[in-house]
Amino acid sequence: MPPILQLTNITKRFPGVLANDHINLELNQGEILALLGENGAGKTTLMNILYGLYQPDEGQIHVRGEEITVHSPTDAIQAGIGMVHQHFMLIPVFTVTENVMLGLEEANKLGFLNRPKAAARVHDISEAYGLEVEANAYVRDLPVGVQQRVEIIKLLYRNAEILIFDEPTAVLTPQEADELFKIMRSLAEQGKSIIFITHKLREVLDVADRIVVIRRGAVVGETTPSEADKNRLAAMMVGRAVQLEVEKSPAKPGDVILEVKDLEVTDDTQQVMVEQVSFSVRAGEIVGLAGVQGNGQTELVAALTGLRRPSGGSILLLGEDTTNANPRFITELGSAHVPEDRQKDGLVLSFPVKDNLVLCTYYRPPFAKRVNLNQSEINRNADHLIEQFDIRTPSAETNVGSLSGGNQQKVIIAREFSRPIHFLVASQPTRGLDVGSIEYIHQQIVKKRDEGTAILLVSPELDEIMELSDQIAVMYRGKIVAFVDAEIATKEYIGLLMAGIKPETIPPPTRKRAVEATF
Repeated sequence: MPPILQLTNITKRFPGVLANDHINLELNQGEILALLGENGAGKTTLMNILYGLYQPDEGQIHVRGEEITVHSPTDAIQAGIGMVHQHFMLIPVFTVTENVMLGLEEANKLGFLNRPKAAARVHDISEAYGLEVEANAYVRDLPVGVQQRVEIIKLLYRNAEILIFDEPTAVLTPQEADELFKIMRSLAEQGKSIIFITHKLREVLDVADRIVVIRRGAVVGETTPSEADKNRLAAMMVGRAVQLEVEKSPAKPGDVILEVKDLEVTDDTQQVMVEQVSFSVRAGEIVGLAGVQGNGQTELVAALTGLRRPSGGSILLLGEDTTNANPRFITELGSAHVPEDRQKDGLVLSFPVKDNLVLCTYYRPPFAKRVNLNQSEINRNADHLIEQFDIRTPSAETNVGSLSGGNQQKVIIAREFSRPIHFLVASQPTRGLDVGSIEYIHQQIVKKRDEGTAILLVSPELDEIMELSDQIAVMYRGKIVAFVDAEIATKEYIGLLMAGIKPETIPPPTRKRAVEATF
């Protein structure tokens, strides 16, 4: 049987970058194909070509043996190709049925939307593939894992045969991720073909039938889970051996650096997102804040870094009241911030890389000379940090907005980690990075801890939280529901707390956990 999908010599060039270099890829019917690659390897570009968001400079796409031209997502959907995006494309105030039928609306004889017919089909799809979604439920009331099922139903409703999953577990609890893998396997068993993009090697080994690795725009290897392990896959991705387990000695906490008392923070609609939160972080300690995205972490970090004013409570940093302080004052105290939204809060996209690397210090020597910028020192600093942090950019003069997301993240990491700091808020510090870069960033975080920096690590990646943290705080619906010693924490226990299960109803972990690879 010929492959259901065949990409032949796909090539895509951008100014100064060869994103895809004559890539050949096949997907068989009923197969789950994992696509692995370091940041900037070309995975996203390739999928954007397949989904019609980019046009290839060279190469052909064949579906079921016939060559097709994909000018837009509409063309892709008509060819039976659909994508489940990492950030859901749903309207919260619509029902599941209304979201699914959007763009394919049918009217009854009276000219009204035929919701019952669409709801019946949503129900049938849900039953057939084990998706367990209530057709008339409002999306805003659904857990994140169920919202993702709605995205899958949207594709099946449009008769997609080839499904692309882009980082599908990024916002899921471990239990929700396991349920997703069962759904993916069910889809494959019923003839659907899946391309699975992820940076989590454990997930690839758990769910994939075949693994293709891309490095620097070209396919460098193919293997299967039975023939590979995490270390081999990591080495294929980055071209060298990678240390997957975080090595760190026991913490030696010192004085309290950050103290938060009864903090309350609202969002732009005045809805309370952080409710009566109290905790502290000491020098030489990493406190990990675990939780599914959207449970108040964003607003909490914004308050700690001066980007949002709290509506109640207090924040003390190094004994100074910073409850209503501005970001400059907080930065001057020795605070660093790796923001969740790098483009909105971490970079000036129209500025060159070299200027983004001194955004916190441009007004100080050696980067400032009286009233002028010292361009020679700014250039020297940029050259040094670009090499040290492996920032892949044509030059230091390149606008940071033209870099890949992962390289933009490296610019922020380089800027924040290269200056003396006492407190670090690291919100999703490895988001969009490859395993080699994650290894380096994790080592740098531990190094900062050992130098005496107090660190608040905020991440939806539970493996990352458990590997790096000394103490774990679990956040659910704006409240910290539990504090757990990382030495005894288990993924299952933390995952249940993240899902809203009350701590008093779960047997607490009592034994030292086994070491698990972060990836």
